[in-house]
Amino acid sequence: MNVKNQSQHSTGTHTENKGKKKEILLLVVIFIVIVLVGLVFYGKTKDAGSEAIVTIDGVEYGRYDLSKEAEIPITIDGVTTNYLLIANEAADMIEADCPDQLCVNMKAISMDGETIVCLPNKVVVEVESDTQVSELDAVVQ
Repeated sequence: MNVKNQSQHSTGTHTENKGKKKEILLLVVIFIVIVLVGLVFYGKTKDAGSEAIVTIDGVEYGRYDLSKEAEIPITIDGVTTNYLLIANEAADMIEADCPDQLCVNMKAISMDGETIVCLPNKVVVEVESDTQVSELDAVVQ
């Protein structure tokens, strides 16, 4: 009877080892798929932007060439609320009268699609590239 119990025990261990190996293989495959998806979506390089577009409360305030250095005062209802600095082909909010100063503490932006937002003043600065290419092949109606 001891021989029978030992043979059942060893068969169970062998099956458990196969199961663990399959689980590890599955985890490795899932990890590889996640890495590949990450490389496809996050590995794309963005185009350098060519202009900064400033909007206030959704209305375009101005477009500024990133290749030309300038300090732009942003005026709302006759009061200058923000200062945007364009230097080294990047836009940076250097001053704001808002209490939280989040927009001032954001990094300078230079790549297509990057934004700086000043919520209290409803100011948005977005970088756009002049070489916008649609990722879609056709329009579906």
